[in-house]
Amino acid sequence: MAETNAFKLRVISPDRIFYEGEAIMLELNTIDGEVGIYKNHVPMTYIIAPGVMTITESEDSKKEAALHSGFIQILQEEITILAEIVEWPEEIDENRAKEAQLRAERRLAMKDPNINVQRAEMALHRALTRQKVKLHIR
Repeated sequence: MAETNAFKLRVISPDRIFYEGEAIMLELNTIDGEVGIYKNHVPMTYIIAPGVMTITESEDSKKEAALHSGFIQILQEEITILAEIVEWPEEIDENRAKEAQLRAERRLAMKDPNINVQRAEMALHRALTRQKVKLHIR
């Protein structure tokens, strides 16, 4: 039975509909900070920042995913996320994420003027987010 305080949620990535269903709360990171969204939220849009997305479907059911970039449109009874990269915990290769973290940390430590610092920082955030999401399913 659907919760009366639920809203429709769609998370779409370039290669699939990642999630489609109802939720009573959504938590994620934006470039303006962390947000928690309930039904009847003020309509707005945000640019997504790397972080853990938590979908609360009911009092007893939460799902987490690594959400790395994209846009979110919030309407009072419907939320749509257009994600460039989004992954369920079981889709994440933990060893690969750890290796990516080490590569990014090495690049940042080098202080080479030819290194794109912003790109290295984003790679580090993605790697840490993947590890955090993966850690939560154990």
